[in-house]
Amino acid sequence: MTAPLLALCGVDYAYPNGVMALRGLNLTVAKGQKLAILGANGSGKTTLLLHLNGTLQPTRGAIRLDGQPVRYDHRALTDWRRRVGLVLQEPEDQLFAATVGQDVSFGPLNLGLSEAEAREQVNEALTALEIADLADRATHTLSFGQKKRVAIAGILAMRPELLALDEPTAGLDSQGVARLLDALQQLHETGATLVFATHDVELAYAWADQVAIFHQGTVLRQDEATVALADRDLLRRARLQSPLLLELAQLLPEPLLRSRDALLEQLRRRLKIED
Repeated sequence: MTAPLLALCGVDYAYPNGVMALRGLNLTVAKGQKLAILGANGSGKTTLLLHLNGTLQPTRGAIRLDGQPVRYDHRALTDWRRRVGLVLQEPEDQLFAATVGQDVSFGPLNLGLSEAEAREQVNEALTALEIADLADRATHTLSFGQKKRVAIAGILAMRPELLALDEPTAGLDSQGVARLLDALQQLHETGATLVFATHDVELAYAWADQVAIFHQGTVLRQDEATVALADRDLLRRARLQSPLLLELAQLLPEPLLRSRDALLEQLRRRLKIED
């Protein structure tokens, strides 16, 4: 049996002030998966994500990458972060260079790539996020949505195997959300593994392969999205509501539909409503 790309086993984490943020946490991330870490605000999702690339080290427990225990020396961390990229919720926390091109170039150059290699990977990332035209723009002049895509491009340019995102759609309007999810879907189709922390049950239902229901620093259940999100008692325990799309889909005899457009089309057919 193939080991998961990343696994957290019995992980505890206490901040220096003594606050326990993670408690006996177990989580597996399979290669090529889209996994939603779904929990209410303040449940510890960000702390969990900071463990996925070694930014934080567990107080207790183990983390394994490809089945092997991770190490925290400089060389091991560099290799780990080359494979696992982390995008924070606030893009301002990741943007620091004067221009978009310089910012996105930082990661590849820091990995020791030549200027030609770095330029190729930067151009690919900018194109994937549809921001190639912003390469010469000053980062401080960008809109929030543009900054978010630049922050993601900076991680994509390092070609990670796993991309972890903290509340990726927070602060974006509906068009910005659609464009971002389209770019991430295209990335996933190239083989990338995606993990995103969110409190948005609708996003998790529509987009994730698996969901890990998170509450007070631990995973209550990790399962297929349609299965985990159908457990209303579990969701109430985690201070979450059942996705509206799921509740509507459960009223239909057909297999569960996970997109708004697909569900509306099915309802139109059953009600014989013309567009």
